[in-house]
Amino acid sequence: MFTSFSTALSALSATSTAIDVVGNNLANLNTPGFKTSQVCFRDLVTQSLGAGLGDTQVGFGTGQPLTVREFSQGAIQTSAGLLDAAIQGDGFFVVKDNQGGTFYTRAGNFQADSSGNLLTDTGDSVQGWTTVNPATGTVDTNGPIGKIIVPVGTLKPPTPTTGFTTDLNLNSSSAADATSDFTTTVTAYDSLGTSHVLTLSFEKTAPNTWNYKVTIPGEDLSTGTAGTPSDIEGASGTFTFGADGKLTDPAPGAPIKFDVTGLTDGAADMQGLTWDPYSGKTGRITQFGQTSSPSASWQNGSAAAQLVHVGLGDGGKILAQYSNGDQVVVGQVAMASIRNPDTLIASGNNAFQLSARTANPSIGVSGTGGRGNIVGGAVEASTVDIAQEFTHLIVYQRGYEANSKVVTTADQLSQDTINLIR
Repeated sequence: MFTSFSTALSALSATSTAIDVVGNNLANLNTPGFKTSQVCFRDLVTQSLGAGLGDTQVGFGTGQPLTVREFSQGAIQTSAGLLDAAIQGDGFFVVKDNQGGTFYTRAGNFQADSSGNLLTDTGDSVQGWTTVNPATGTVDTNGPIGKIIVPVGTLKPPTPTTGFTTDLNLNSSSAADATSDFTTTVTAYDSLGTSHVLTLSFEKTAPNTWNYKVTIPGEDLSTGTAGTPSDIEGASGTFTFGADGKLTDPAPGAPIKFDVTGLTDGAADMQGLTWDPYSGKTGRITQFGQTSSPSASWQNGSAAAQLVHVGLGDGGKILAQYSNGDQVVVGQVAMASIRNPDTLIASGNNAFQLSARTANPSIGVSGTGGRGNIVGGAVEASTVDIAQEFTHLIVYQRGYEANSKVVTTADQLSQDTINLIR
């Protein structure tokens, strides 16, 4: 009878722990990336009464309950934060605290500090890659991970124009004289980001034959005259069309190249400026019986531009948006794949650390090696189910009350037993 005291007290202690776990779950109902904990009860060793053959077994109550973190997928909720991210699937963000300790988190409500460091809302540094290959414009993810530093208030340098194209039609019905004159323009940029309007002029000189030349405003050149277009040396010639109105000369693979020298703004000469009248083997310039007019143009230069904002896109890419419309990848968020995440130890601040039983994390890019996908502009909601937690709370409350009744009953019986000898 007297073991019933310790048995009931063990149940009271275990139930109190379970209620604490439920309380913690409910407290984190709105915590981004929070994973709910479940309580696992276990009985203590039993004692055999009588002949020792197990005919009568009485337990010693319940042991300290175990808590298991359930890493199920939380709801993906769209957010207004430009640097927010959520993980759809398995995996963790990798972060480091101020002491250099490595932690893992599912909470993706990130922000940048005054120096451009990408941080969690609790100040831990988000890890990833920021080395960009200048040839491809992609982030090199083969090296070690480190702090992600996003550009803050930076000015994107200009990109000088090295090539341009224009799509247009020249009217085949035009007379071979000055009445056929047609012009269109293309804007090019020099090494300082100054724009220069190149004028492409066309004049029909014979059936299926048009002369062309490229001019630049005279005030743009040190040798030019303000208000008078200056011809560009090497930027003139003849276009020849076939009976089907398609360009035949110059042939595909022979783009028009010329130099623009002596710019008045002090920029470097625009050497080897290329005008390609073909797209593959198809001519961009045609001669049909329609009004002469352009349909499209393209050039690969840009002026200097101010940084507008930095955002985190799908796949974990850090994207910088500039005032000229350019969008540049400046970083990549790393992800860790852990085979047995239930062995992680919660360390607070929505983060986990490795335990002795945790498998080595595998670091890589979103969507590879079994890692989930990073969704930009979103956060993962807590996995706490309020209805389920309330149900558990009622069950644990009833269990506590029942075991407290066992204590009072055992106490009454012990008093009755003592009274027998009085």
